[in-house]
Amino acid sequence: MSGPRILIADDHQETLEHLGQMLGEWGYEVIAADNGYRAWEVLHQPDAPRLAILDRRMPGIDGLEIVRKIREQGQEPHIYVMLLTVYDNETHVVDGLSAGADDYIVKPFRAHELHARLEAGRRILEIQEQLIRTRDQLHSQATTDSVTGLWNRAGIVDILQRELSRAVRINSSVGLVIIDIDNFKNINDSFGHQAGDSVLLECGQRMRGSVRTYDATGRYGGDEFLSVFPGCNVEEAVMLGERLRREIAKQHVTVGLAPIWVTASAGIASSDLFPEVTAEQLIALADQALYRAKRGGRNRLEIAESPELAPSDL
Repeated sequence: MSGPRILIADDHQETLEHLGQMLGEWGYEVIAADNGYRAWEVLHQPDAPRLAILDRRMPGIDGLEIVRKIREQGQEPHIYVMLLTVYDNETHVVDGLSAGADDYIVKPFRAHELHARLEAGRRILEIQEQLIRTRDQLHSQATTDSVTGLWNRAGIVDILQRELSRAVRINSSVGLVIIDIDNFKNINDSFGHQAGDSVLLECGQRMRGSVRTYDATGRYGGDEFLSVFPGCNVEEAVMLGERLRREIAKQHVTVGLAPIWVTASAGIASSDLFPEVTAEQLIALADQALYRAKRGGRNRLEIAESPELAPSDL
């Protein structure tokens, strides 16, 4: 198994070879660059090594400028950068650290000191990785529905808001469907709330498997689901919404030994019918269409297109 990857950049070939050999003996997978342009090319890649030792002075782009470029990008995960310098004075050290370097070492360097500083850098990166994982887990918990594993209400509404803003910028549209499980209270009353949760989970999985990869589906609340269709006009949204409705009803949900037959009603709205619509207004339009589907007999789809449902009247 290869060790941690590290970039070393120095225009002096002897230093590069000596450093590379030493790091290889310590278990590092070394990527060498003999100029600043090559070093920046490596660090600019998506799979850039997380550790880098850069000569402060190199032709073209020097180590100081590379550090500035990395930090300006706000790259994550963090790249731990150590600057090599022949100047051991306060001004040069401050310049390097101010530019964003994590550490520095003076040439000619002592092997045991370099090794200790790199180990400290690796520990810092490990701590950061743990913090990123914790942050991502907390974000997932805050935006994921615990029953279905889909986006929760806050998460799916946030996606809708962002897609509507993007649609305005690129002169596109966003389709939306609200889907409500028919007679869901009867399922809970007849089979229990655990069975109801199983039905929600299964319906959510069926919906997630039926949309495009760049669509988003979430549990809006109770037995209601909301799917966002970027780039869709009302006709396209109707096709996708009808696909979801049919997918839910195509076969029963088995809970224990009991087959539960499930149908759903749907309300469709699309921003191409209502210019400058907000997320809240588009949801309200789809919700009103959903109620018409319920009143019309359930297990059907209705479109928000009547003049009396214009956003200015909401």
